Parts: sequence; C-alpha cells; structure tokens
Amino acid sequence: MASMIVISTTAVPDHVRGALSRWLIEPAPGLYVGTVSARVRDELWSAVSGCIADGAAVYLHPADNEQGFVVRTAGERRRHVADFDGLQLIRFLPQP
Repeated sequence: MASMIVISTTAVPDHVRGALSRWLIEPAPGLYVGTVSARVRDELWSAVSGCIADGAAVYLHPADNEQGFVVRTAGERRRHVADFDGLQLIRFLPQP
C-alpha cells in the first residue's frame, strides 16, 4: 500500500536531487514529498543515504508505532535521532 513520505536534503549532489524529483515533488528547495510504495520508499532512501557525500538528509514515513511515523537521518548533522522507550526524539550534539 502506498504511503506519504517526506525527505529533506541539505547540500546533496545534483544526481541525488534528480533521482528524488523523479518520484516526489519539491515544494521548497531540498524538501521532497510524495506518495510511494514501501519498496520505492526503501530504494529511494537507500540511494540518498548511499550518495550523501558532504550533505545531509532526513527521512520520515508512516509507521505502526505510538508516534505514527519513523525518522531516519544520513550524513553529518548536529541533530541525531535518539530512541527513548520507543519514542524517537531529537538529540542535539554539542558544537565542536
């Protein structure tokens, strides 16, 4: 069954942006939204996270959990997803 996903990117290579725009719309720079199957969703995230280079990406999709969604990240970011008793919360790393 198809479900809505959101991918936010920062400083990713052009070919990654091109791959995302084939399946999703880009309502704001670096923000991709669309409704795709689980297989396409997983393949898109695999392509993005494997080619992130010096950029970063955040990916959200619906899930059968308390929050109703899952958050994944790729690349070097100050914000990291932390699991607290089954809830995904954002943890800030100290600045270098």
